[in-house]
Parts: sequence; C-alpha cells; structure tokens
Amino acid sequence: MNGMTPPHSIGSLSARTGIPVRTIRFYSDTGLLPPTLRTRAGYRRYDDAALDRLRTIGVLRELDVGLPTIRRVLDGDLTLTEAATAHADAVELQIRALRTRLSLLRCMAGRGSTPEEITRMYRLTRLASDERRRLVADFLGSLHAGTPAAQNAVAALRTAVPNLPDDPSDAQLDAWVEITELIADDTFRALLAQAALPPADEDALAGTAPEQAADLVRFARQAVTASVDAGTDPESDQAVLVADAVVARFAAVLNRPEDGELREWMARQFEVGYDPLVARYWRLVWTVNDWHVIPGHLPFQPWLVTALRTPRPHKLDARSADAHHDAP
Repeated sequence: MNGMTPPHSIGSLSARTGIPVRTIRFYSDTGLLPPTLRTRAGYRRYDDAALDRLRTIGVLRELDVGLPTIRRVLDGDLTLTEAATAHADAVELQIRALRTRLSLLRCMAGRGSTPEEITRMYRLTRLASDERRRLVADFLGSLHAGTPAAQNAVAALRTAVPNLPDDPSDAQLDAWVEITELIADDTFRALLAQAALPPADEDALAGTAPEQAADLVRFARQAVTASVDAGTDPESDQAVLVADAVVARFAAVLNRPEDGELREWMARQFEVGYDPLVARYWRLVWTVNDWHVIPGHLPFQPWLVTALRTPRPHKLDARSADAHHDAP
C-alpha cells in the first residue's frame, strides 16, 4: 500500500461488516483473518483485501459452514463451488432429520402417547432404510400360507411392501408407526394371511350356483363402486336406493322375496372374507408409499353391508309400496 498504514482497524471492520469485534479478534488469532500488519504500538490493521476476506467468512458462517471448511476455501484448497455442494448435501440431511423429528412430535401429540409408546415410536422411526425393509420382510416371511387362497394373499402382500421414505410426511410417519404395531400382532398376521384378498366372485355367495354368484357379485360391485369412489355416505337415502337396486336384482335372480330377510342374508354373505382391519392395513400401505387410490379398487363390501342394514326412510318405503300396488 505504498508504505501507507492499512486503513482498517478491528473496530472499523466491525462497523463495516456488522461482525462483533470479539469474533473478528478470534478469526485473527486463529489465523483465519491475519492482520495485514501491526503498528508500532501492536495494533492490528487490515487492508481492503482483508475486509473482503472477512465478508466472505461472515457469509459462509451465516450459512453455517464450518471454520475448517472456510479455511480451506480461503487458502485455495477447496473451491467455493465444492464447499457449497458439500454443505448443501449436509443441510439436506439435517432438513430430513428435522422433518422426521417434527412429524414424530406431531404423531406423539396426536396420539396422546405414553412414555413407553413414545420410546417405541422413536426407535421405529430412527431405523435405517435397510432395517425397516428387514422388519417388513420378517413379517411377510412369518405369514403361513397353507391354502391356495392364502398363498395368493401372501403373494399379493409381497408386491405391495410398505416403504417409508427418508423424509416422510406427518401422515406417512403416522401410518408407518401404525403398520409396525399391526404386523407385530400375531392375531393380525393370521387374519391378514387369510383375508388379504376378498374371495373370488363365484365363491362369494355360499349355496349359490357359481355362475349366478359371479354375475350377482359383479352387478353389486358395479352398482356400488361409483358411490364408494364418490364418498357417498352408506347410511344416506341415496345409498339406500343403490342397495334397493342390488336387492331387487338378487331377488329376481334367486327367486326370493325382496324383503328384510334377503337383505340380511346378503349382508352376511358380503361380510365373509372382508375384515376392516385388513382394509385398514392396505390404506396404511397406500399412505406410506404415497400411492393414489385407483377408482374402482376400493373394497365395496363394507359400504354395501352398511347400506343394506340401514333402516329405510318412510318415504322410500311408501314409494316402494306404491310401486308394488301399481304393478300389474
């Protein structure tokens, strides 16, 4: 600087950058920001290049880059691009961990968990990806599939393995915890192996000719699917009308009276092979894997059973009575 004293004292650097004097002195003492020179009285002085260096240090520290990495960048051992890329990857991992922590806290708050449940939930969510896969694989390997139907059920389960992502949403984490609770239950394992798939259409109506049964079940599914997909309340007047149409078809094909006895018989038949807990498991798998529900693939049986057992409104009964009265 042509023999001139560098213009910046530590106080001047602090005023220009907003970095505290104590911090600048620390950077200087550790060699991260060496003074350009010292005055005869021993005071540190810094030139404009040192000011720029301090500004770089300040920005990188604001981004939480470590001092050893900053030193390598300033010394030319590491490019700024390389440092930014590595730090971005590290921040991404931190964000994932924080998201998981936030989701777990919300899950705990929503469940009103006991200390024991909180410990177990924390352990489950902290499992590495390969450990989570091993947990599910052990569950699938424990399912006993003695009959052909059970073998098909287990095969279906193995094509839809729940896979929790590394940065799960609140819903995915909650679903994962619930899945682990289900698959740890021996009773549920036995149930799932038998009821993971509904019975074939021709086997769904006991005591009915296979061809007739298949046609009736297909008709019921088609009649009900639109209401199920639309989220129609199975206890609504609209649902009762849909159930009435299904009952009328069954009565005509089976040559039975269209009465309460037939409705209850149908309800009992459609309950066989379907379990709400198994359906819940599949819903949880869809949530964990972030799958979209495919229209027409929701189980129709529980909706129809509820509609069949819902008391018919008086206006519908009157309309039905008028139709029978006017019939030739």
